[in-house]
Amino acid sequence: MSEIQTIVSIIFIVAGILLMFAGSVGILRLPDFYARTHSVSKSDTIGIIFVIFGLIIYEGFTHSSLKLFLIIMFVVLSNPIGSHALGKAALKSGLKPLLHHDKNLKKDEEVQQ
Repeated sequence: MSEIQTIVSIIFIVAGILLMFAGSVGILRLPDFYARTHSVSKSDTIGIIFVIFGLIIYEGFTHSSLKLFLIIMFVVLSNPIGSHALGKAALKSGLKPLLHHDKNLKKDEEVQQ
């Protein structure tokens, strides 16, 4: 394994960890459920992609790398869908955003019915 390959993989892994840490801070600092969900879904999705991509680079292009790539594809498909479902369920249950406009929410409810 070359030294450049190791350095690039470490850069990707550290960048992914920092993105996931930023999402964790977002959970603590943001004001309402919707902002927290948005923060975590975006930063964790991109963070885990960076970490796994760093592992692919470190491993080299082998059979294990293909499995890691399939994990990336699963995360890319499932994490945003799950976050969207959580937000939609919260809105349907009556949880309003911290800064909301009743006109916009009523229009959304009319469109859904």
